[in-house]
Amino acid sequence: MNKGLLSVDEALERLLAGAQPVAEIESVSTLEASGRVLARAQRSTMNVPPMDNSAMDGYAVRVADLPRADTRLKVAQKIPAGSMGRPLAPGTAARIFTGAPIPQGADAVVMQESCVQEGEEVLVKKIPERGDWIRLTGSDIRTGGEVLPEGLHLRPQDTGLAASVGIASLPVYRRLRLGLFFTGDELVMPGDPLPPGRIYNSSRFTLNGLAGIFGCDTRDYGIVPDTLEATRKVLRRAAAECDVIVTSGGVSVGEADFVKPAVEAEGELLMWRIAMKPGRPLAFGRVGAASFIGLPGNPVSSFVTFLIFVRPFLRRTQGIAKVQARAIAARADFDWPDPDPRREFLRVKWNARGGLDLYPTQDSAVLMSTAWADGLVDNPAGRAIRAGESVSFIPYSELYR
Repeated sequence: MNKGLLSVDEALERLLAGAQPVAEIESVSTLEASGRVLARAQRSTMNVPPMDNSAMDGYAVRVADLPRADTRLKVAQKIPAGSMGRPLAPGTAARIFTGAPIPQGADAVVMQESCVQEGEEVLVKKIPERGDWIRLTGSDIRTGGEVLPEGLHLRPQDTGLAASVGIASLPVYRRLRLGLFFTGDELVMPGDPLPPGRIYNSSRFTLNGLAGIFGCDTRDYGIVPDTLEATRKVLRRAAAECDVIVTSGGVSVGEADFVKPAVEAEGELLMWRIAMKPGRPLAFGRVGAASFIGLPGNPVSSFVTFLIFVRPFLRRTQGIAKVQARAIAARADFDWPDPDPRREFLRVKWNARGGLDLYPTQDSAVLMSTAWADGLVDNPAGRAIRAGESVSFIPYSELYR
């Protein structure tokens, strides 16, 4: 470990320990709940399916009426989904469709591919077993069973499951209010003239986009002038309006870095130097009731540190139980002979051979590497990589969950 530097895991543990989940709960329509965080576990008030029903298009029969293959039965009724049939008389079959209730007396369904209907009769070519192609009452969900756990980040299939047991609205935590601002007199917005020595503010777009992916109610306070007074003023406003404040830039100790003294003046601050690349300085603290996280100003560093640190912090604050991104093993189709003594997050992309290619330069100033990549290789400190070796890969699809 680099002397005086926190490991990524240590920093993340300390950060998550300071997360204060949103307490306010609101009820929203199940139709609009996808993407929200469930505040209370949900249990079913009904059996699913609510009655024995057919798993196939075919014929409902009594097995006792079929002593051998090629037995003929009279088709006495037709039962489409959504309707109830009559009790099945001995020696008869019912034409039945997927999802239709099993008529009283029937104990099997013969799929239509094993039958031939001839006029008012059906020729059953295959003898069924009792229970064939019947979905039994409650075989999917039992009354009183938990269907959705507390702290679940609701996906479309979760809201569909809630609807399937008749839940019309769901209790969810209110949206997290996230404040963003960006420091640096060198920053210019796209569309404005770009004087010599200035740069366009790409991080504003990147971090706003990430906040939207994570379902935050985002308050963007824009570019803050490099003065202590201006920085303190926007901090006070953001702390009054937001749950979490995230900044990009100004967390070093240079003469023009005013975020650190501003946060110390308005609240409390811990400065951490993280043994990771890209990204080293990270600030964490509180201003009023709001949590504060200060990211590096470098666009690649702010992007990576947002995903590694801010993402799980936001998820924990939103009330989500599981916040860690899952890595997968993948084959490196590149050499990395000169590793850094810090833990590295390398920008890589899937190739047509099923392995990972490395962006030609891993310089933290090259934002193109983040747009080109499909995710990050989480490379331990000091580890050289040879082509063909297995590496730990975190896809963007996992980091955006």
